Amino acid sequence: MIGISNKSNRAHRRVVVSGLALCASLLVAVAAAAGVTLNSARVGAVDVEALEKFYITAFGMQEVQRIAQPKSLEVMLNFGDSVAGAKANPAAQIVIQHRDSDQPADPIAHLIFNVTDIQATAAAITAAGGKMVRAPFVFGNSGITIGLATDPAGNHIEMLQQPKH
Repeated sequence: MIGISNKSNRAHRRVVVSGLALCASLLVAVAAAAGVTLNSARVGAVDVEALEKFYITAFGMQEVQRIAQPKSLEVMLNFGDSVAGAKANPAAQIVIQHRDSDQPADPIAHLIFNVTDIQATAAAITAAGGKMVRAPFVFGNSGITIGLATDPAGNHIEMLQQPKH
């Protein structure tokens, strides 16, 4: 982005990420008819490789691609039992990109994971260096358990565990 300040660039990224978060439910509703799916979700960190290690350790993800530029680094992660399995996984990826600060200004944009054992996932997050912002709780009468956390770079994470029937 030639001619645009870092502050403007960060503001642009926040708008893009916020727009993705706000439109996600609408995209899901029309995805089949419109042929639209979520490609990835992007988070930022001063130390991209340290944050990559967090997501690998806390969530069992694998690196599927790395793009190194002279002044930036992007790492793509996905779920899989191996790197080959993660590369073959058609699900949306997490992209970690360098940013100049680990103090994100937008607390609304965040990653949302479906989990089957929210307590174990919360423990893995804290063991890997993340922080639980709100311990897992049952949301109203829905039976859905929600947990809120941040990764070591301050990105917000939401976990959803569906009710067991």
